[in-house]
Amino acid sequence: MLVAELVAQRQFRFNEVPIEDPGPGEVQVRVNAVGICGSDLHSYAEGAIGDTPCEYPMVLGHEPAGTVLKTGAGVGGWSRGDRAALEPALYCYHCEFCRSGRHNICANIRFLSNPGTPGFFRDFVNLPVANLLAIPPALSLDLATIVEPLAVAMHSMKFAAIQLGETAAVFGAGPIGLLTLACLKAAGAGRIWVVEPVSHRRELALQMGADVALDPEQLDAARQILADTAHRGVDCAIDCATREDTTNAAIRAARNGGRVVITGIHSASFVPFEVSPMRRKELAIFNVRRSCHESHDALSMLTNQMSLFAPLVTHTRPLDALPAAFALTEHYADGVGKMVIKP
Repeated sequence: MLVAELVAQRQFRFNEVPIEDPGPGEVQVRVNAVGICGSDLHSYAEGAIGDTPCEYPMVLGHEPAGTVLKTGAGVGGWSRGDRAALEPALYCYHCEFCRSGRHNICANIRFLSNPGTPGFFRDFVNLPVANLLAIPPALSLDLATIVEPLAVAMHSMKFAAIQLGETAAVFGAGPIGLLTLACLKAAGAGRIWVVEPVSHRRELALQMGADVALDPEQLDAARQILADTAHRGVDCAIDCATREDTTNAAIRAARNGGRVVITGIHSASFVPFEVSPMRRKELAIFNVRRSCHESHDALSMLTNQMSLFAPLVTHTRPLDALPAAFALTEHYADGVGKMVIKP
């Protein structure tokens, strides 16, 4: 099978490697579509995700959908040709965190696309049968790649804890920010501000239901949100960008006693926070670690609202065009929203 390996910052190579038959409890899947995630871009452009450096060569890609080819011993309910969204996380199921239902912080987690555990920018993969979610005929494989990031956005709603009519601000209108916007709308949020420097992403945000889309390069977004709310601030501010000063802008935009949710991944290991307004407001600060049992709900939401989410997938490219696809996505060129790779 063909595998795309990241071998240095902004450098891929393509290898032909064999694949074994699926083992007991496993399913072999042809990978048909994989979305490029923001964390993939961290690895590609920065050589690390936060304080975790890349270990080359490594295979990125963790927003996959595919088609069943073979099943291993003991697997029932799946046949050749069945289509599925694919879960990228492998859990131990026996640590204290798995036993308490918090699988996303499993002490022994392996995540396909992290160093040492190849991701999905390849032709085929063998996965535990529990990592497959059957998708309905009406849902395209390209759109099914949104299941994984939508599950992340849904997980962030546990911390956002939006009550009917509450106000919210989303910093960053990349795919995760736009999916967070959709979740806020579904949760019953009232007025929603989106802060995004890229014009076509602000347009997508308005198309998906944002009430206001602000350009932080033209104004102080937090100050504008405070002015719009009679200096009260929003009930919940969610940082999906985690670039430069976005977390501090979220802190400034939140009301007294409000919530700040950090969904994105900061590039730096140490980030200065404005602790005085955080303390004075007695803000609750939450961090999001991927998703935890939200994938089935994400698939249901995606299936029931395909017309809402379809505009997110703006570009597709074959696997051998992966280097150019990453370069385009890194620079937000050509109106790119979600880039999907099709091995």
